[in-house]
Amino acid sequence: MGSKTADLLSDVFWNVGFYGHITLGGLALLIGWLQFNKKLRIKNLKFHKLIGKSYVISVLISGVCGLYIAFYATGGLISQLGFMSLAMIWLYTTIKGYRFAKGGQITRHQNMMIYSYAACFSAVTLRIWLPILGELFGAFVPAYRIVAWLCWMPNIVVAYFIVKNLNKKSLSF
Repeated sequence: MGSKTADLLSDVFWNVGFYGHITLGGLALLIGWLQFNKKLRIKNLKFHKLIGKSYVISVLISGVCGLYIAFYATGGLISQLGFMSLAMIWLYTTIKGYRFAKGGQITRHQNMMIYSYAACFSAVTLRIWLPILGELFGAFVPAYRIVAWLCWMPNIVVAYFIVKNLNKKSLSF
């Protein structure tokens, strides 16, 4: 349970899923933050749409790959459910955000994309929490079971307060 088996590491489907997830998830993480730059968005809407489409495609592929590899997460069912939940939230918020943009519902689009990037940013928070929890517990598996949830749940809570604050500002004149 502490590491991947040699059979899994040599499995073509798992490798495609793993590398598809980290490569395109990394791309989404790298370009996603650009979308929150209001000056850039206003100045060049075509660039915003191009980056947005690239982000959505990256998330769709990385999210599906992430959902697949979550079934093989170290730490068993607790870790698997944490990472599966993350993948589904990431996919759902991204798809909804894209659909809202296509439908001209820009505020709802922005709200969903804040949640989407909060899920995307779990790649960073996982890498912050894992060594801390590893030291705290003195073992990888218990730390990983917790980080499978801790890497994304606080991010979604922060996103909720950001969205709530933005919506409150847009309602006041």
